[in-house]
Amino acid sequence: MSDTNNVLVEVENLKKHFSKGKDMRGRDTSLLKAVDGVSFQIRKGETFGLVGESGSGKSTVGRCLLRLYDYTDGEVRFAGQPLGGLGEKQLKPFRRRIQSIFQDPYSSLNPSLNVLELISEPMKIHGLHRGSERKEAVLELLTKVGLKPEHLYRYPHEFSGGQRQRISIARALSVRPEFVVCDEPISALDVSIQAQVVNMLEDLQAEFGLTYLFIAHDLSMVRHISDRIGVMYGGRLVEVAESDELYDNPLHPYTKALLSSILETDPRKAGERIALDGFSVSRGEGEAAPLREVSPGHYVAYDFTE
Repeated sequence: MSDTNNVLVEVENLKKHFSKGKDMRGRDTSLLKAVDGVSFQIRKGETFGLVGESGSGKSTVGRCLLRLYDYTDGEVRFAGQPLGGLGEKQLKPFRRRIQSIFQDPYSSLNPSLNVLELISEPMKIHGLHRGSERKEAVLELLTKVGLKPEHLYRYPHEFSGGQRQRISIARALSVRPEFVVCDEPISALDVSIQAQVVNMLEDLQAEFGLTYLFIAHDLSMVRHISDRIGVMYGGRLVEVAESDELYDNPLHPYTKALLSSILETDPRKAGERIALDGFSVSRGEGEAAPLREVSPGHYVAYDFTE
């Protein structure tokens, strides 16, 4: 799955294991293999969608890319630079270039800070703008995410969920990042607001030249925003393809079952739900099967039996 042209993020055989218990000597007695041998690339300016059921490991991948987790094995490279061995001081320049938008806008914002303080805080940490320039930069960002100047001195509890997520997006963009990890950024929002936020993310991507990792449960929304999509199951990547290709021609049994769970509003088009039965993706056993290219840009892990 090698494509070195215009690649911004490279993930190679990434593993993140958590201890489920220790014996009397402090040794791990068993491991939870949250991510177990995941490899993919994200090109500059694209949106790479990551989907899978709860517990599949997709959010753990995002946290490893942000270096919120130190990974067990493998490597993450950003613009060709390995991030795994860097300390906090060495990571600081990358913290500016790599930002995040989290799932819950209620818990991701400090309730004791107003909007001006929330958005300007990353600017202060990275030495961007000063005095009135910083306030003007915050006002400009507020406008871009659909908020108003009168919101500047309000606190998070005074906003709706959709407005809070807009503040989170403005905060992420305040240091002009190149890459943004969007970890379930719309799942906590009302359905009526979700499309607005996704459309805004697309507009901001075009304006600022952003690259996204978009992690989500909503399969129809992932198709709308993503250029390519990776499907995770049991901590492993089982299929990667262009967005339309994956939805129109899924190959792995798990992908087929996942897509069959999408709610179809037209009963005449509703298909049969596929039950996951009679195949294996080797959950937590052995090495992850490599992805094989079966058609241009379409990769499937052939470690299953139908």
